[in-house]
Amino acid sequence: MRNDVIGNRGFAFMSKVLELGPALAIFLAVGVAWELAVRLFSIPAYLLPAPSAIAVKMYEARAMLFENLVSTMTAAVLGFVIGTTVAVLLAVLFLYSRTAERALFPWAITLKAIPILAIAPLLTIWLGFGLAPKVAIAAIACFFPTLVNAVKGFRTVDRQSLEFLAVVGATRGQTFRHARIYAALPYIFAAAKISSSTAVIGAIVAEFTGANLGIGTVIVTAGYQQDAAMLFSAIVISSIATILMFYLVIAAERLCLFWPEASMDA
Repeated sequence: MRNDVIGNRGFAFMSKVLELGPALAIFLAVGVAWELAVRLFSIPAYLLPAPSAIAVKMYEARAMLFENLVSTMTAAVLGFVIGTTVAVLLAVLFLYSRTAERALFPWAITLKAIPILAIAPLLTIWLGFGLAPKVAIAAIACFFPTLVNAVKGFRTVDRQSLEFLAVVGATRGQTFRHARIYAALPYIFAAAKISSSTAVIGAIVAEFTGANLGIGTVIVTAGYQQDAAMLFSAIVISSIATILMFYLVIAAERLCLFWPEASMDA
């Protein structure tokens, strides 16, 4: 029995390696080609640092990069949670009040249409240079896609289910709990997978316009100093954190969408 368990785990591990193999191979090939190009063509480090130089810079500045990354990701996660929560609650309001939808949805579109770079300086003036404006921008970045998906999801309930619930005398609240929320969850998680990255982008953009700490401040400072290795280091570490956040959303999705028809990939 023990050997069978070990064998199954080994098979699962090998299957995962084979699944990721093509992507890893391309990643390594690009890295090697990049390193060789920089060395063969003697490209100056201030224009394009070699991957090895970026790795050294990341190691040397690991404490500083980590401190700034924590600040950015804290704002991104808080903004993601707040933006998603407000969007879902507003979608519930729209579900039961067409008047509220007609009154408020145009304002949601207007908010989406305003460039984040235009809002960020204003929020920095209003909220200061701390965490608040970064959280606000991240929340705004997450809000609209979640709102649109949640509204559609809550209304995507098949007619037979609604008719059955009406026949058994289900109340609005019971219909929402037993049908609408299950219909909406796949749509909400589809939006959350997009919003998880836009939240990080929003936090970084907010840091461009004025912040005491964060990956955005590292990027701005490195740009002024023409430190390309530090620029790439900040890009790499923020990208890794964004990917991890994306897969955390996927993990939550797999826990919540437990019924067979829940997947939107079919």
